[in-house]
Amino acid sequence: MKGNSQILTLLNDRLAEELTAISMYMVHSEMCANWGFEKLHQAFEKQAIDEMKHAEMLIGRILFLEGMPTVSKLNHMKIGANVTEMTTADEDAEMSAIKGYNDTIAAAVKAGDDGTRELTAKILIDEERHVDWAEAQRELMAQMGLQNYMANQA
Repeated sequence: MKGNSQILTLLNDRLAEELTAISMYMVHSEMCANWGFEKLHQAFEKQAIDEMKHAEMLIGRILFLEGMPTVSKLNHMKIGANVTEMTTADEDAEMSAIKGYNDTIAAAVKAGDDGTRELTAKILIDEERHVDWAEAQRELMAQMGLQNYMANQA
């Protein structure tokens, strides 16, 4: 099924965000593992896997619409030097993705592409969950104190 060129461009933009997020979450995950923060290592790794699933869904949709997935493009990523910076960088990236997904949903509705709207709405919910997680971690750091939070993550 031949897709709308604007929708294909937006889907490739979302794909770049997902591929970037995979890399960022994996680096953060491995940094936490290296520091001995096993709970954070697992949490970041799970989020990377979520992003891999999103990328897979986007690639499938792009191919269905007879487009070509651009898998060689990554956006700028900020690797945190510590856990506080990591969660802030992740939240910022997810907030940008949420805006992008909302824009893509609006364009899909305008183009009458309900399949893309439905797919991107599903991914949007996951991205909102990722922001909620980052916000919760930063709140725990504030309430517990960073040292207590970090001790709990080991």
